[in-house]
Amino acid sequence: MGRWGMAAPGSWARLATIMIVGGVLAAGCTSTAQERGASGGGDGSGDTTRPAQPAELDLSVRQGADDVAPGRAFTATVQHGTITEASLVGEDGTVVDGGTTQQDTAWRASEPLGYGKTYTLKATAEGDDGETVTEKATFTTLVPQGQAEVYLNVQEGQKVGVGMPLVFTFSTDVPDRKLAERALRVRTDNDTEGAFRWRSDSEVTWRPKAYWEPGTKVTVDAAIYGKPLGGGLYGAEDQQASLEIGRKVTAIADGKSHHMSVFVDDERVRRMPISMGKPSSPTPNGTYTVMSEHNGYTMDSSTYGVPTDSGDGYRLWVEYATRMSYSGIFYHSAPWSVGYQGNTNTSHGCINLSTENAAWLMKNSKPGDLITVRNAGGQTLEPTDGWSVWQMSWDEWTSEDA
Repeated sequence: MGRWGMAAPGSWARLATIMIVGGVLAAGCTSTAQERGASGGGDGSGDTTRPAQPAELDLSVRQGADDVAPGRAFTATVQHGTITEASLVGEDGTVVDGGTTQQDTAWRASEPLGYGKTYTLKATAEGDDGETVTEKATFTTLVPQGQAEVYLNVQEGQKVGVGMPLVFTFSTDVPDRKLAERALRVRTDNDTEGAFRWRSDSEVTWRPKAYWEPGTKVTVDAAIYGKPLGGGLYGAEDQQASLEIGRKVTAIADGKSHHMSVFVDDERVRRMPISMGKPSSPTPNGTYTVMSEHNGYTMDSSTYGVPTDSGDGYRLWVEYATRMSYSGIFYHSAPWSVGYQGNTNTSHGCINLSTENAAWLMKNSKPGDLITVRNAGGQTLEPTDGWSVWQMSWDEWTSEDA
């Protein structure tokens, strides 16, 4: 998303050279400031103290400003002094929360302002010279032409797999992608490298350069409220989630052997018979990212364009189902195909498992885990089908061709 001796001396006072010549102590040509003043080498004052300076108080918004973005920073800062009082108050008397820094050299509002409202920012500072200075600015926030919500694909406190991408989906197209990215932040506790890539004008994904390290703490912050998104569009509400990367769980589903091997921390822990897509509807080869898990789910072919009353259509309830793509690829319990599991591919594209194996896999898996399908036919998984970001190399991911 992460994503804190002694010193070598920079300079030393030059020492006077002291020599002992013939038992006589001789000092080099040095003298103190007092001595220079007394001997007439200076002006005799010896006073190098700088005069105390008046406070220089600055507000982050000017008097009379209008169309001010309410999501920007509202601050009062001072040089050569300390802030003794500051406030940000709406015309209806609403007091905006805020506070000063530890050194009382700056005050900052700690909550966003409303759209289309008038406020007064006022601050008083005492300078090093002991005099006080006061500055005040009354301004009005803008009324946006439109507002956009944003939705995250992760939840607060969630534990996810090492392949988890972070998806930000806006409620409408975003005119300026760069402005939007400035409001989106991914912070980790180990400086994980990653980058954004836009799937469309309303959806952008952040993924790490390589798989996440298990145990990584991640904070996802979509601080869009009051921020411009281009074309008069502004953010409607912030969204945030803190999550943790869990243990590494991966699987390989092989269409030739008709088995799936599951690995935890790169050690195989289980091998299960499967049945994947038949030749007329093969399971696309590629690396899938687990998306969502369901206890009790109706598999419906019409959700990806095949009518349920057609020859290839279906509508079936299954006990365990985990989504792997937008196009309807799941691994799920399929008690009706147990006889084919381990020897024949007969599904409409999903990975069929026995009820016992599907329950075990879902218990030990989580969103963000990785399932690689191989030897399943001629089709290849599209990087935009689900959270299949690992279908692209890092160079492809960071290219300008989005």
